[in-house]
Amino acid sequence: MAELGFDVLGLDVDQAKIDALSSGRLPFYEPGLEEILSRNLADGRLRFTTSYDEVAEFADVHFVCVGTPQRADSNAADLTYLDAAIDALGPRLTRPAVVIGKSTVPVGTAACAAARLQTLAPAGRDVELGWSPEFLREGFGVEDTLRPDRIVIGTDSPRVEEAMREVSAAQIEQKIPFLVTDLQTAELVKVAANAFLATKISFINAMAEVSEAAGADVMQLAKALSYDDRIGGKFLGPGLGFGGGCLPKDIRAFMARADELGVEPALSFLREVDAINQRRRARTIDIARTLIGGGFAGRTVGVLGASFKPNSDDIRDSPALDVASTIASLGATVTVYDPEALDNARRVHPELKYAHTMVEAVRDAEVVLLLTDWAEFRDADPDELAKVVAERRIVDGRNALDPAHWRARGWIYRALGRP
Repeated sequence: MAELGFDVLGLDVDQAKIDALSSGRLPFYEPGLEEILSRNLADGRLRFTTSYDEVAEFADVHFVCVGTPQRADSNAADLTYLDAAIDALGPRLTRPAVVIGKSTVPVGTAACAAARLQTLAPAGRDVELGWSPEFLREGFGVEDTLRPDRIVIGTDSPRVEEAMREVSAAQIEQKIPFLVTDLQTAELVKVAANAFLATKISFINAMAEVSEAAGADVMQLAKALSYDDRIGGKFLGPGLGFGGGCLPKDIRAFMARADELGVEPALSFLREVDAINQRRRARTIDIARTLIGGGFAGRTVGVLGASFKPNSDDIRDSPALDVASTIASLGATVTVYDPEALDNARRVHPELKYAHTMVEAVRDAEVVLLLTDWAEFRDADPDELAKVVAERRIVDGRNALDPAHWRARGWIYRALGRP
């Protein structure tokens, strides 16, 4: 919003994060974001605070962007942070304001939040809430925020719609679709999109299971499917499967909400989507175990990747770290390298060893696992790695490498869904 020319005040309850942001340091890695942060701090359009009083006095439009993680005791979404934000902001809204929810929430949440906000706010019905889900991809967050593929606002209020049209004016001028829906549809757009993407990933990974059993090549299969414009090639990449802070918890929360609404059978297929995704991790471990003779005890393993996807330091539900920690629990010495996620990984998985370069991670390894498809790994030189490994064995968990090239350099190459 600051980059688009608005005056912005960001709030968080974590003083350490506010101090870091105020000095131009990000609490996470996202390509291109630090430059935008520094530029807008310097230009005076952006600042940060922990004070709800200051935010309430400052803003005409409030974006609520808090996390909605999976609950510890069920598959449902934990709305603790959303409720806390509404409860803290509401009583301080003494003049007309628009509040826009950005968080991914179960359908029906926004209507409850709107009613609660108007009850709490001294300005009453002059405080109106709309819901505008975000569709950004980690690693592409800047591009997807400044130039989204669509903007959705759920509201029945002309004032909320007008406010969103004003803050989205630059995107609307670029002919980016601007869709106005009811609150419930806006909530469903985000979870439905994530459910569809998760299903597409698990579909091609199911085909990988069949391909392995039949002796087929899932990469050739995926390429052939991609030419059908009804299917397309995006999210049709077979491999270790999805992770992160969105897809896994969102499809589980979607299933939980469907059950509450009495339509659980409508989303029962998502249980298998989730199960296929989890089986990819176990299958990767099985392939590696087979390559080194049937057991991990006392063996040395090099792992390339810790983040759940490239261009991010996010390790939430990371398939790479799940595989690495499981192999370590089976008795192997596992060394991990990732270009950005080492600090986060070390805090959560202190049982693993960590290296600061790819070469050091695979030194003396009896098998190497490529588990996050960073460009650095895709471009790795098999001859250079061959100089330091104990055995030339690699499991390509992301189908990121050229099998013929690596095999020609003397490596035993295995990948999910390929002969």
